[in-house]
Amino acid sequence: MASSFHLTIIYVLSLICICSSTFAESGSSPFIVAHKKVSQRKLNSDLEWVSVSIDIHNAGSDTAYDVTLTDDSWAGEIFDSIIGNTSKSWESLDSGSIVSHSFELESKVKTVYYGAPALITFRIPTKSKLQEAYSTPIRPIKILLDPVAQKKIEIAKRLLANYGSHVSVFLIISLVAYILTVPKASGSKKKH
Repeated sequence: MASSFHLTIIYVLSLICICSSTFAESGSSPFIVAHKKVSQRKLNSDLEWVSVSIDIHNAGSDTAYDVTLTDDSWAGEIFDSIIGNTSKSWESLDSGSIVSHSFELESKVKTVYYGAPALITFRIPTKSKLQEAYSTPIRPIKILLDPVAQKKIEIAKRLLANYGSHVSVFLIISLVAYILTVPKASGSKKKH
């Protein structure tokens, strides 16, 4: 019985050693965090530029090697030209380091565009397979479209300019008619 007890303890200790070495290995590795940002600039009613910027941060405790950024999700039927490259490579990214890449797109199509996150691949010396990380997604981009709130304000301004005086006269007449038709409260009470 004592021998089975000892074997159980040895088995448990071996399992703890294997788990702790696995956790120790994963604790000293690169951890890529990428943030994708988009800004827009309307040049005229038929042309808009979309600027894309991607920041890549190694938040891990080890260096990432052969880091490659690929952001080729921009549809050719919506974006006419690309100024700059949608991909970029770095030999290494040290722990705590940040690198950035940006490019611009040009569009003449009125639409709402839903872009995909950018893909970042990197190599860890202890693993043969390339590791992948994705950037944050972007909100839908309204290309060459006026914001809805701005349209509502413009409609309200037009209505007020065209019909504001009519509405004012109608409200004044309604208020006077209401005052004249409301029964006046009598100050005296009837006696029985």
